[in-house]
Amino acid sequence: MELTPESAWDQCLEIIRDNVPRQSFKTWFEPLKPLRLEEEDGVRKLTVQLPSQFYYEWLEEHYFALVRKTVTKVLGPQGRLFYDIVIEKESTDGYEGASMHVPASRPSVDVDYEPTGVAAQQQPFYAPPGGTAVGGAHPFAIPGIRKPQVDSQLNPSYVFDRFIEGDCNRLARSASWAIAQQPGATSFNPFLIYGGVGLGKTHLIQAIGNYVKQHRRAETVLYVSSERFTTEFVQAIQHNRVSEFSLFYREIDLLIVDDIQFFGGKEKTQEEFFHVFNSLHQAGKQIVLSADRPPREIKGIEERLLSRFQWGLTADVQQPELETRIAILQRKAEDDGIEFDPSIIDFIAHNIKSNIRELEGALIRLLAHATLHNREIDMPLAREVLRDLIKEGRVNLSIEEIQRITCEYFGIPDDLVRAKTRKREVVQARQVAMYFCKEFTQHSLKTIGLHFGGRDHSTVIHGIQSVENQAETDSGFADRLAEIRRKLELHSR
Repeated sequence: MELTPESAWDQCLEIIRDNVPRQSFKTWFEPLKPLRLEEEDGVRKLTVQLPSQFYYEWLEEHYFALVRKTVTKVLGPQGRLFYDIVIEKESTDGYEGASMHVPASRPSVDVDYEPTGVAAQQQPFYAPPGGTAVGGAHPFAIPGIRKPQVDSQLNPSYVFDRFIEGDCNRLARSASWAIAQQPGATSFNPFLIYGGVGLGKTHLIQAIGNYVKQHRRAETVLYVSSERFTTEFVQAIQHNRVSEFSLFYREIDLLIVDDIQFFGGKEKTQEEFFHVFNSLHQAGKQIVLSADRPPREIKGIEERLLSRFQWGLTADVQQPELETRIAILQRKAEDDGIEFDPSIIDFIAHNIKSNIRELEGALIRLLAHATLHNREIDMPLAREVLRDLIKEGRVNLSIEEIQRITCEYFGIPDDLVRAKTRKREVVQARQVAMYFCKEFTQHSLKTIGLHFGGRDHSTVIHGIQSVENQAETDSGFADRLAEIRRKLELHSR
């Protein structure tokens, strides 16, 4: 059979899949697309498309040898791989797509594939200006003589293997992992992660530091918030120790600064950080930053500093999608040693979408309430305890829309749920519609009943309880409920 680009690349993937960890395969190889297979001057050229320059550099550094051998095995001794790299270039109308065609040619570098363990034992951090260093070490070291003693200030629980990856954060996570392998040696310097509150920025930037410390990829690692950097700088000014403060920071091999938006308006602090940044960057030291918004949207930051923030790679983290929210809740439940009914996890994940912190907080609140009041964790308790959190996240649907969408799913006319018929399929559709009216609207049970042919509130209560009971004992029915919920949420957008 004659090889096509797709069949040739499929054969390559089969070999690669058996030689790399599953997560690495999903991250680095599944997104690639075969484009062309052509022969020129006796050379068989297979061209695959890469999503970005970032993928090209990572594959060339870490998987070159494997890919080269695989392509040779599939295409023969004259087989060669070429990359078609998708790039963005600025135009008068914003950004337009473009591509770059390059051969796979860079030698590989041996690195660890998967992160393991937690951060190594921390050394004491230098004392605040005017204070005494822990352990008797002088707060500032003399460059070229010895490194300063540094307490990295990292949280050891922030590691890569505890970070839930999804579409919302895949680029940021992948770039963080690449930097942790070779801090200062990639083109992602500085590396800036931005996004809203509670989306995992601090976890990722500290995971870089913890991995680097654990695997001794750099001698000195320091995590510091922008507020702490500012406070220490002010104290250094007060005690006439600015030069020592500056020398200390210029000796750090991996500097991680959280929430740089708080540098806004602090001119002297920005000037000092500007010089520290330049010194570290010129020395090939790694700089990792985080912010709550894109660099250009940060107010009160000097232009020269903003431009430097964008020298390397800027990656955003977004609100987690449904599957990621469910995975986060399941991980949190496992950490607490508690088994939650899947329907409760599904209920929380569908209704709390803003950030990871609120998701985990909802689970903690539910667990605490059940423990303190000696109650079983079930759906009624979840609705009661999380009412104020979920109220804000409810979608804007009318009772009539819920009836219509639910009846479409069950394949019956929507007027039947308002009729007196007691046919089994109609009763189930009616009860499911009542259940979602209670979840997605602010109407009272009495009002909901009136919209279902003038039924009273006790009928609505019975219908909701019937749905909840069946969902707890029938996983297939629970799956159908989840599918209808997704349709309702999609309709509301």
